[in-house]
Amino acid sequence: MSTDANGYSRTVDAPECSCLRDHTTIALSPVAAPYVLGLFGFAAATFMVAANLGGWYGNAETPLVLFPFALAAGGIAQLLAGMWAHRAGHAVAAAMHGTWGSFWMGYGMYNLLIALGVLPAAATDPTAACAFGFWFVVLAAITWVGAIAAAVENVALTAVLGTLAAGSTLLAIALLGGVPVVQTIGAYALLVSAALAWYLTAAIMLEASAKRAVLPVGQRRTAPLPGAVPRNLIQYEAGEPGVKFGQ
Repeated sequence: MSTDANGYSRTVDAPECSCLRDHTTIALSPVAAPYVLGLFGFAAATFMVAANLGGWYGNAETPLVLFPFALAAGGIAQLLAGMWAHRAGHAVAAAMHGTWGSFWMGYGMYNLLIALGVLPAAATDPTAACAFGFWFVVLAAITWVGAIAAAVENVALTAVLGTLAAGSTLLAIALLGGVPVVQTIGAYALLVSAALAWYLTAAIMLEASAKRAVLPVGQRRTAPLPGAVPRNLIQYEAGEPGVKFGQ
């Protein structure tokens, strides 16, 4: 172990690791931050649907208008972002975008079937409302875990997922218990989450363009734990995702 000018410990390569590095070829396959596409898609779809749930607009024809936007922006865009996050090795982004992207695709198809008269709407049918409520039960359980995991990354992402989990919890209670006022509160929680997601994505995109932090997101910096066993990683130093040959 050695210490740099900033006081951080750096690992000195062991002889056997140096040999592996000398005989390893790394083929880089860099990708942009998946959050840029995923969070913008999430923010757009969540704002549109939460505004409808909150009573800002809507009539009998609204499901037919909502379904393509929810399916494309919230579903396809987020699912693609989740797969790219998986490729980049980002567990939180892969889990959250994959889960919510799948939800938005299902939500879009559900609204299409409502518009076609195949399935009843949750707003008018108690049985449908109960079944739809269980969607948010599982979403809330998954998103609360994501919010806890995001706490080690930055404050903004934790706020996005925390308000999203809270909104999902409230919507589950409202749909299962038939409490309209709780649904309205849950819809406003989702609107807050959408606004925070827009801010966080703008910050990520501006930082990528300017090559420096432009908007604060409360980035957390983790230092090596005392007594931690040093690791000799065979990877590109900048952390780009890549495929390693020759090991």
